[in-house]
Amino acid sequence: MLDLVDLGKRSFAAYRGIAPDEQLDEALHLAERLRGVRCLHLNATPYGGGVSEILRSSVPLLNDLGLVAEWQLIRGDASFFQVTKRLHNALQGDATELSESEKAIYLAHSQLNASHLSADYDFIIVHDPQPAALPMLGGRKGAQWIWRCHIDTSRPNPQAWEFLRPFLYAYDAAVFTVEEFIPPHFPINHVAVQPPAIDPLSPKNLPLPEELARHVLEWIGVRLSRPLITQISRFDLWKDPLGVIDAYRRVRPHIPNLQLALVGSLALDDPEGWQVYRQIREATTGDNLIHVFTNLVGVGNIEVNAFQTLSNVVLQKSLREGFGLVVSEALWKGTPVVAGRAGGIPQQMPEGTGGILVDTVEECAEAVLHLLRHPQEARCLGEQGREHVRRHFLMPRLLLEHLRLLDALVHERPIEPRGLALAPHPGVSP
Repeated sequence: MLDLVDLGKRSFAAYRGIAPDEQLDEALHLAERLRGVRCLHLNATPYGGGVSEILRSSVPLLNDLGLVAEWQLIRGDASFFQVTKRLHNALQGDATELSESEKAIYLAHSQLNASHLSADYDFIIVHDPQPAALPMLGGRKGAQWIWRCHIDTSRPNPQAWEFLRPFLYAYDAAVFTVEEFIPPHFPINHVAVQPPAIDPLSPKNLPLPEELARHVLEWIGVRLSRPLITQISRFDLWKDPLGVIDAYRRVRPHIPNLQLALVGSLALDDPEGWQVYRQIREATTGDNLIHVFTNLVGVGNIEVNAFQTLSNVVLQKSLREGFGLVVSEALWKGTPVVAGRAGGIPQQMPEGTGGILVDTVEECAEAVLHLLRHPQEARCLGEQGREHVRRHFLMPRLLLEHLRLLDALVHERPIEPRGLALAPHPGVSP
């Protein structure tokens, strides 16, 4: 058996008064129809990125809604995760090509993981490329399979795409963040578009008293008597941390006491993170107004919450992006954002809402300086962004869309009861 992630209990009813009522009501209705359906979510790491954060909230909530949901992790050594990171980059358009030996590493680990997978599920939801080959190599095991692709595969490296594409024929459905991410000649007919969402009741997003937030940041060396801009993301070149440093240095002559915080996470499935971290440290050596923090030195959800709550501006200067949950996280706290016009970020920040979209280092610096010099405008943008997130990017909306997909698939291919009674679909005889 693969490694099971231990999760706490969550209450879907707790979102009443936070998320829109119509989303909650429809989700409850669909969950009743799907009561007892068994779902397995598969990915590569229990921490360090948006996928793991979504699963940590959504899987317990599915159980509270009456489904039977689990989250398991595939296994791999350092060589496997080096290959999957190269595959990840190539699917986002990098020129990297996998060698035959790297393909063999991917296939060998996939075959081993597939052999440890049980046949006790009605749905198996596979997240991203790392576990994508499992149903082809290990059999479908009586389940319906869904591939949930969180990355921007709109312009994949052709060699990497031709390697991955044949494995996707084994799937019943696929889910992308935006329609534009669907790659060419996609082999799965049933495709849904479901942007990710944040959990307003997670420690990262709960309202944090200002006194506590200030204490948390002062404790780790941030001086809140000075203005602060922050980027929170994986240490990944696609997030352009070096471009953020460049933009900051263009702003600082105008705001001499400005601080920059780069808060990054290092994940099990991202061996390149350490390389990027070292580049950042080299680029910031000797500048005591730039703070670099990681999840491995005690900077976790509460610290991130405090940064997003108290920063004057939050940045997400992505060059290529799946969605960028940190944008919605910052907006949920009413903090304005300057972000790259990439992936799912423009969905979170439509024109005049939440902050300013940019394409270059120069535009980034100009936008940051503008918001620092116009705090009232910055506050208004942040407030509008919070309401936009409330309606479109909170966890109940994501769960609702997930339940809609499961409901559609159940009635395309009915599930064997196995002791569970499913409500009939309207218009279908029981």
